[in-house]
Parts: sequence; structure tokens; C-alpha cells
Amino acid sequence: MDEPPAPAAARSQEERPQQEDEDKAGVLDLLEKIGSVVVPLGVTLYALLYMGYQGMYAVFGITPEQAGIDQSVLLGRLLGTLLPLLILGAIVTGLLISLGWLLNVITRGWVGRVAQRIREQPWIVAVVAAAWAGASYLGWMYFMTALDAADPTAKVTVEAGDVLIAAGVGVVAYVVPFRLLRRRPIGRAGLKVLVGALTGIGLGYILMIQMIYGAIAVLEKGESTALLDAVGFQTQWAKLQDSGGKPLYDSRWMMILGEHEGGYAIYDCDKGQTFRKFSESTILTEVQMWSPDRKKGFTCGTLAE
Repeated sequence: MDEPPAPAAARSQEERPQQEDEDKAGVLDLLEKIGSVVVPLGVTLYALLYMGYQGMYAVFGITPEQAGIDQSVLLGRLLGTLLPLLILGAIVTGLLISLGWLLNVITRGWVGRVAQRIREQPWIVAVVAAAWAGASYLGWMYFMTALDAADPTAKVTVEAGDVLIAAGVGVVAYVVPFRLLRRRPIGRAGLKVLVGALTGIGLGYILMIQMIYGAIAVLEKGESTALLDAVGFQTQWAKLQDSGGKPLYDSRWMMILGEHEGGYAIYDCDKGQTFRKFSESTILTEVQMWSPDRKKGFTCGTLAE
């Protein structure tokens, strides 16, 4: 004898846990996809920003370690860079998703169907990923061009032709390997990691050269830039005294680059020189985290001329 059909209320209660499980699976899947791109991007970006610190302090003739910048200090400072980038990236991603949803509503689902069909075409996805990976090399090209420039302060620009060349090189080099990776789930996951890592490398090289440009600006003008402040470069200024309280260097302002193994790394902006001085025999007075007042058009090294 057939059992009577379950009441509608009972069916809804049975379907609710299943729907909740599907929602949880969808959220976890989304977080997994985001993490597979964000994590390699952050790791590669962190590694290249450390290289940027080396280039930045090399402008002053010292190493990050001589300024007291070890791995723990660097990690804390660069978190102030990575977190804003993550926040901005989340905002951009949210806006793009909202725009896509709005277009899908306006077109009555046509945009969503087209996007789904494109995702189902492995060659199209491989071409897009390869072009994006190639465009990531623009950061490296930008960095190398800036290093080879005759004038280190000259700004390097990236033209539309450079973007097309980089994307074309990426398509030629990566489209077949990326297509082969998409044959299996583990390959698709590896593709996301690789694209995320290449994106981090491209952004890292762009930030590296901008950090070096900012350090050159500090070396010449004694004023920090917004980017240097964002990556944790501290422009601390003070007047020096000896252990007996006698003013040193005519009570001129000195930039304290850092302290390591009992010695300050100091930049004398007026003479354009970097030197080290024992911290035990040096007293810092009138310490401040902003540049001292200077005359308009001031440049470092005026006393050395």
C-alpha cells in the first residue's frame, strides 16, 4: 500500500537543511577560490617588497639590517601595505560583482548565460589567463627600464603598445600550458595559484621602483612620499647632543634612519651624507616624525657645495 505524501510543511523542513548545506558549500567554495589567488599574490608581493626595502635603503648607502629592519619588523610594517591593498581589492571586486549582477538583471539573464558559456570554453579561459599573466610582466619591464635609465629620477611611463606586447607574449607562452592545466581539477587550482603569483610579482616590481623613487626624493628634498609612508618607511628627525648634553653638528636637523647593534644610522640632509654614530654617546632631542620646516625649493647637500 502506498504511503500518503508528506505534508508540505514537513517537506519544507526537510528541504531547509539541504538548502543550508548547499549555501555553506557555496560560501566555502567562494572563499577557497579567493584564497587560491590572494595567498600567492600576498606571498610574492611580500618577497618583492623586501627587495624594495633593500633598494630603498641602498639609496642612502646602508642595508635594511643596518637600520634595524629585520624580518619581524619588516613583516609588521608591510602588513600596513598589504592590508590596504587587500581592502581596495575587495572593494574593486565587490563593485565588479555588483556591476555584473546589475547588467545581468537589466539584460534578463543574458549576461550570466554568456559568461557561463565562456567559462565552459577552456581555450577562451586559457587565453584570458595567459594574457593576464603576460600583462603581469609589465611590472618587471617597468622596473628594468627604470634601472637602465640614464637619469634615475626620470619617470618611466608604460604605453598602450607595451601592454599589448606583454599580453601577446603571455598568450604565446602560456595559452597551451594553461589549457592543459584546465583538464583536471588540480590543474585548475594550480592555474589560479600561478596567475595570483604572477600578479603579485607584477605589482611588486611596480612598488619596488616607486619605493626607490621615493627614497631618491627623500635623499634630495628630505621629504617623504605617501607611498613610503604606506610601506612603513619612517622619516624620524631629531637634533643630536653628546652624552654631556653638548649640541652636535650646529644643532642641525638629522634624519634617524634606524638603530642596530648600538649604533644609529643617520642621514645628514644638509650635507647629503649618511653615517653611523654610537647610540650610547648620542642623545636625540626634539624628536619628531615629520620633516622640519625648510625654505621653499630647499634641496639636501647645500652645505656640501
